[in-house]
Amino acid sequence: MFAYASMKFILGKKLDMTQVFLPSGDVVPVTRVQAGPCPVVQVKGETKENSTAIQLGFGEKKEFRLKKPAAGHLKNLQPVQWLKDFATNQTEGGERGDLVTVETFVAGDKVTVVGISKGKGFAGVVKRHHFRGGPASHGHKDNLRAPGSIGAGGVQRVFKDMRMAGRMGGDRVTVKNLEIVEVHPETNELYVKGAVPGGRNALLMISGEGELKVQKATKPAAARPTEQALESKTAEVVTTDDESKV
Repeated sequence: MFAYASMKFILGKKLDMTQVFLPSGDVVPVTRVQAGPCPVVQVKGETKENSTAIQLGFGEKKEFRLKKPAAGHLKNLQPVQWLKDFATNQTEGGERGDLVTVETFVAGDKVTVVGISKGKGFAGVVKRHHFRGGPASHGHKDNLRAPGSIGAGGVQRVFKDMRMAGRMGGDRVTVKNLEIVEVHPETNELYVKGAVPGGRNALLMISGEGELKVQKATKPAAARPTEQALESKTAEVVTTDDESKV
């Protein structure tokens, strides 16, 4: 196990929610997150990429489904479904092929979770912006959930950021200061206190303060030539010499 970088992070997907009992007897609602193992796909530096970041991969994907640029980017690595960058102040010691697991976190860590919220479709102003709505009686027909006036009309346009009906959800949501309740290395699961953005199987980016612990990549040993290969090479050399004499 090797530690580097000024923050720790990992990719995961949301499984479901459950509850656990603390030693004090309190019941805590938690979200089960399958996190890692995530290979380090790229270590970015200021000189070449103009940014200091570490790119992690997560999720299984069949190799034949990769586009050629992605296949080249993941050469000698397992095909992954997602690639995400984590900006860090330090990347020294990081190498392509290192493995990030849930063991980099411990119970009690405070983390930030980033995900894509559930899509709600086209929603009205009452659901989307919590408008109170109009009166329900006394001559107000069919405007209980209507948006009402949107202001002056002399500008001949609608101002930006006007609260109106439209597509709701599907946004990038960040939830800070969540607590890691339990870490299960045997199943690659994190139990995070409370709720996190997204539905089931949604991708999550989990980060927190501390050192990132990784399993260093094992470099394959150079294959030693077999006796048969050496004999064939010697025979080729002898044959070439004989032909040159002729």
